[in-house]
Amino acid sequence: MSDDGEWALFDEPADFRPPTPPPTEAIHTMTSGAQVRLRLVGSHPLWGHYLWNAAPTLSQYLEAHSACVAGKDVLELGAASGLPSIVCDKLGARRVVSTDYPDPDLMQNLAHNLAENGCEAPRSVAQGYIWGADAAPLLAHAPQGFDLILMSDLIFNHQAHPALLSTVDRCLAARPGAQVLVFFSHHRPHLAERDLAFFPLAEARHYTYTKLDEWVLSVPHVS
Repeated sequence: MSDDGEWALFDEPADFRPPTPPPTEAIHTMTSGAQVRLRLVGSHPLWGHYLWNAAPTLSQYLEAHSACVAGKDVLELGAASGLPSIVCDKLGARRVVSTDYPDPDLMQNLAHNLAENGCEAPRSVAQGYIWGADAAPLLAHAPQGFDLILMSDLIFNHQAHPALLSTVDRCLAARPGAQVLVFFSHHRPHLAERDLAFFPLAEARHYTYTKLDEWVLSVPHVS
């Protein structure tokens, strides 16, 4: 009943909270046959509870081009469940720093996935990081910068383009062959041009970019 004595049929109790969905699991099979098992948070406003198609596709690309990973320092931005980071560890990266927004649920889950797939510190670490922020905590792992920076399904966040590129400016090594791999799908096809605006913005910062390929994908298996 409301304060004025009327029955409030649709009011929820003040302490009502919808239950958080339980975690789900996704499985990625590498070309070697090895399986990467990923726990996905049950729900999250930063979309970390999905394994987007770009992450398995990027992981397959890394396997097919393992020379760009083996012995290299790798940074993943917006890693979510950490699949590409885990694949880089298995492909012999010298160092893997797997980052996402410093939210306790996301970071605990990311650290869990690294550990469950045999990725151990100090070679592979999970670290909270806000795009565009001071990169010193990241560079503590690779003082001369990273040979490879991974972005999997990040550029649909249009307002974050400058912050992502600021992080690249600070973290990409000034060594021959250092590169950023940007894999993505158009989650909102009517905004595809705004997704792609990331690349001219990068070019304006004196980066060069090359389109690698396009893939038509099905929804990944989630149990």
